Amino acid sequence: MDKKQDQSEENDLFSNIPLELMIEILLKLPAKSIANLIFVSKHWSSIILDKDFTELYLTRSSTLPRLLFQVSVSRLKMQFLHSSSLEGPSCDHHRVAVTLNHDLEYRFSPPVRGLICCLNGTKVLIGNPSTGEFVTLPKLKTKKRFIDRVSFFGYDPVNDLYKVLCITQLYVHFIDDIRIIRTEEHQVFTLGAKQEWRMIECKHHHYLADPEKKGICMDGVVYYVARINHKLLSLISFNLRSEEFNVIKFPKDDDASKQEWSKASLLVPCWTDLVGDQSFRFKGTLSTGELTFAPCFITDPFFFICYDLKEKSARKVVIEGLGDDYVNVSLDHVESPMFLPKVCLSDDE
Repeated sequence: MDKKQDQSEENDLFSNIPLELMIEILLKLPAKSIANLIFVSKHWSSIILDKDFTELYLTRSSTLPRLLFQVSVSRLKMQFLHSSSLEGPSCDHHRVAVTLNHDLEYRFSPPVRGLICCLNGTKVLIGNPSTGEFVTLPKLKTKKRFIDRVSFFGYDPVNDLYKVLCITQLYVHFIDDIRIIRTEEHQVFTLGAKQEWRMIECKHHHYLADPEKKGICMDGVVYYVARINHKLLSLISFNLRSEEFNVIKFPKDDDASKQEWSKASLLVPCWTDLVGDQSFRFKGTLSTGELTFAPCFITDPFFFICYDLKEKSARKVVIEGLGDDYVNVSLDHVESPMFLPKVCLSDDE
């Protein structure tokens, strides 16, 4: 019996398994394992690559959100992504390395439905940390000398499209020895579409208050903090469907009474007995409702604090194996079996 005959009989065996049972089996597997199963048979491949299966998998994995750590190892000139469960972070984990571009570190966007965006100068990657697959997007267009470039990543649920928004920040001029900066060259890339960057118009002159903060995508809208006319701190929204920018002014004290904004005050207790003398940065909220705080400075091992508002109790979560390198953590990351569409690049990219 030759190898082809063995494989044919094996494929026949898989084809006799009821479809519902096959899907249920696949839904219980890690995304990395599923990625390898597309080579088992055409039947398995057709199931795994189907969009309905991806949605089923995302729905199930969203009930078991994970943590995603971006680790920069400067001495080795490398970066890697480390995914772990909140329940067993030291034993249930997965890691994938990211190849650097000219030794420059990537800036990572918060994960969106299991995918991330990485920016390094004019180079942009879209990646799936669960499968280890990354695709390089065409080189960003630019007509002017820029000082910084920032990317935002989001998902349009109406049209089922992933999009990258890239903003170039320029020095414009000086006023009273103050350097004036504003954003120009707003570009959008749609994953799986025409595979090119498109220039779009932004009518609101602004610049990012902190380029390191990557904003957040919710219900098809990307939100980030910026300054309008170099003074007013505002919230910028970018609608991924219409590709339009809007300015949302931050609240004043009387906005709560007008029901425009709600206000909540929080007194965080001292955690000296738990973690010693440390300064913390607020990172976000877990699906459990707990607030998370990460150290401002490098610690070994890396840890963060989860604070329960209702119980008014804090717990320390330690992540082994990250070393004493720079670590950034993203919350509520979900595993995705999605395969990324191929992107065509020119010969010089």
